[in-house]
Amino acid sequence: MRAKRRLRVLTLVSLSVLVLGLLPVFFGVWSATRDPVFTSLDALNVPAWADKQAEDRSSGSRWCFLDCRFRERIAQSERPFEETNQAYAAALTSAGWKVRGGECTDQPTTEGKYSCWTRDEFTLDLWVRLPECAVDAVAAQDPDTVPSVGPDGVVETPDPKKCTGSTVSIKVQNAVTDERGKPQPAVDPSLIGVTPDPVLTNDPLLEPSPSAS
Repeated sequence: MRAKRRLRVLTLVSLSVLVLGLLPVFFGVWSATRDPVFTSLDALNVPAWADKQAEDRSSGSRWCFLDCRFRERIAQSERPFEETNQAYAAALTSAGWKVRGGECTDQPTTEGKYSCWTRDEFTLDLWVRLPECAVDAVAAQDPDTVPSVGPDGVVETPDPKKCTGSTVSIKVQNAVTDERGKPQPAVDPSLIGVTPDPVLTNDPLLEPSPSAS
């Protein structure tokens, strides 16, 4: 009986040590592999209707090894872009993001709402625009656009009445790699060459060779 009790106690102790040892390792690896920027985007206090079908993409290194990481999230909203933009702007402000001064240069602003934000060592671009189905509906009206054909061979034309909501695009990058709004270094005049004016001389090498007789 004593031997059985000792065996049970050793088994319980071994299992306890194994569980308590593996859990910190598991959560440590999970936190190391999970991008903290996407985690902060998940924590934004946006309504559920404004964060549907979120897709995350990233490139580069989290530790800026050779190339800093660039993050992008595309989500779908069930409401128009004006209301969706207000919801995201309020959520970013509550999370500590601040609107950047100046304009977001070389960015599309003709459709939807576009704004730039900054927090800590990151910059964020928020673009809330018409849904993708609305873009397809506009493209379908172009006679030069190849129509979309369904599996049954019928030409598919998007119905504008069924196209509602908006598309949200969030792009985050490290501030050190974002050159917008930063003063460009002056170019040293000594490094700029000057094209000399052509000089006409009586150099015989410039005359055509006589033809063979």
